[in-house]
Amino acid sequence: MTLATDSPVKLVIWDLDDTFWRGTLSEGAVAAVPENLQLVRDTAARGLVHTIVSKNDFAPAEAKLRELGIWELFVFPQISWQPKGPIIRQLLAQMQLRAPNALFLDDNPINRAEALFYNPGLQAADPQELPHLAPLLRAGGKPDPTFSRLEQYKLLERQQQARTGYNDNLAFLRDARVQIEFREGAAVLPDLDRLEELINRSNQLNFTKRRVSKPELEASLRAAARRWGTVRVRDRFGDYGLVGIYCLNEAENRLEQLVFSCRILHLGIEQFTYAHLGFPALEVQGEVATELNATEKPAWITVQTTPAAPPPTAAPAAGSRRRVLLKGGCDLGQLTPFLEAFDLAVTEEFNFNNEHQIPVHLEHTGLLRATREWPAAEQQRLAADLPFLGREAFDTRLWQPDYDVLVYSPLMDYTQPLYRERATGRRVPFGAYQDLTAQEPAALAASYAKRRFQGLDEDFLRRFAVDFAHEGPISAAEFKGNLIWLRAQVPAAVPIFLLNGAEIEVPGSGETGARQRHETMNQALAEFVAATENCFLVDVRDFVRTPADVTNNLRHYHRPHYRTLAQRLAQAISQWQGQQLAHSPWTDLKARAVSLVPAKLRGLLGR
Repeated sequence: MTLATDSPVKLVIWDLDDTFWRGTLSEGAVAAVPENLQLVRDTAARGLVHTIVSKNDFAPAEAKLRELGIWELFVFPQISWQPKGPIIRQLLAQMQLRAPNALFLDDNPINRAEALFYNPGLQAADPQELPHLAPLLRAGGKPDPTFSRLEQYKLLERQQQARTGYNDNLAFLRDARVQIEFREGAAVLPDLDRLEELINRSNQLNFTKRRVSKPELEASLRAAARRWGTVRVRDRFGDYGLVGIYCLNEAENRLEQLVFSCRILHLGIEQFTYAHLGFPALEVQGEVATELNATEKPAWITVQTTPAAPPPTAAPAAGSRRRVLLKGGCDLGQLTPFLEAFDLAVTEEFNFNNEHQIPVHLEHTGLLRATREWPAAEQQRLAADLPFLGREAFDTRLWQPDYDVLVYSPLMDYTQPLYRERATGRRVPFGAYQDLTAQEPAALAASYAKRRFQGLDEDFLRRFAVDFAHEGPISAAEFKGNLIWLRAQVPAAVPIFLLNGAEIEVPGSGETGARQRHETMNQALAEFVAATENCFLVDVRDFVRTPADVTNNLRHYHRPHYRTLAQRLAQAISQWQGQQLAHSPWTDLKARAVSLVPAKLRGLLGR
């Protein structure tokens, strides 16, 4: 067969026996088809969604797919002994997709015929045709390296599963805690590309069906006579993002655009938006999945409002202390006792030894983005596959609203190279100023064994060199872009104090080019701070100036410098809040005494 050009494949429905693996699972051992495993990974990274309709027992099928590392890339799996035709029809309804946009792969012609009978327009093929179809599937969709489309269907799956537990749909909707956010005016302009895509590609909930070019859309967005707005939705199952657009011709009180993504179907979002706009004139074009009326406003939906943040310079209330989140390498732990000599409550988030006894750095900006942007399934897969990550590598307190000040050292961006997974394009940081894939695996494994690292053996290192490509350190431009992203994730009222790096040569450190790298990244960091509100630079170059100021590399300073750095931070926080921080000389003296004691004995003294 050939894929339909007028109905692009959005969903691939897989059989399992003699399709995804060779053999029958219920009869014994099976052998996976590696090229099909890879096809799922490659096409999921281009926005294609995958599901399963298979006659099997659910538990062993799930266990096998987990063993193959592929389970989390499927949504709405239907594994039972029921006829496949009706199941596919129900599945498409749950996923809010048309049959022509789905491809069913099954080796049994009777199953394919039944599926086509119940689902007219469905595309169906024998898995033996995949060598011909695979390049076409890989060319479909568009790059989706964060698996955002998969994550949206995971959200829909959670919602649908919860819905089945209610006999009363209204009760479900009330419990879903649906929130809607409207943005208008200048706040719409940054979403130009998404608006164009939604207007020109949506059909089921496109009430006006007025297609536009990007220049036409941009001109209309700036027209004073038109009120443009976007609709964002979230509920207790997750964040749906930007799912709706409206354009109101205010002179005529007439809607020129009213479009929604089908992923919010059955939540009442379109009716609530119509009521929010005051039921203006609307000429519905063509068929739509729901019918609007001029009287109802769904009571289970609330408008999300962001309370005004206190001014950044507001001093803490009497009897309270600024809560500081200190994020960076574990050497920054030497700052904490000196910072606590001031009126600050410090929480640390540093690197740690994971379950493989390998130090895991959590502060690289690329890894921070992954905690926010990668689907949980991909986080779990890579955490399990890569010993230098580990199961807690994607955990961070950054996204919790329990700190007033962020102190962040991005020196791992200065230091660690990135490795790109060839199959998915995902990048992970590890090491320092070296390329794991270019070194002799046996010798490298031996050096890791001496450090008692687990899992970084010769077999793993050989596989890693095949599966991952060394990309080198993050570019200064991408680093700045990630800092801009980070500033947008942290509440605007929370100041970010950034620590830069020293610019000295450290003989014998083994980190060739480190000084030049620090100079380049420091410049990028300074440019970011200069251009960004509520971000401040704490410059270590003022006091870390010679090789005598550091220990084994230019990121680790001698102990007295951490007291200086803490004092500089406290001074900067005082200036930010417009009020001097209270200071305890006794606590400072105690911290100085403890800092002079060998680390093994400090626990006996306390802080």
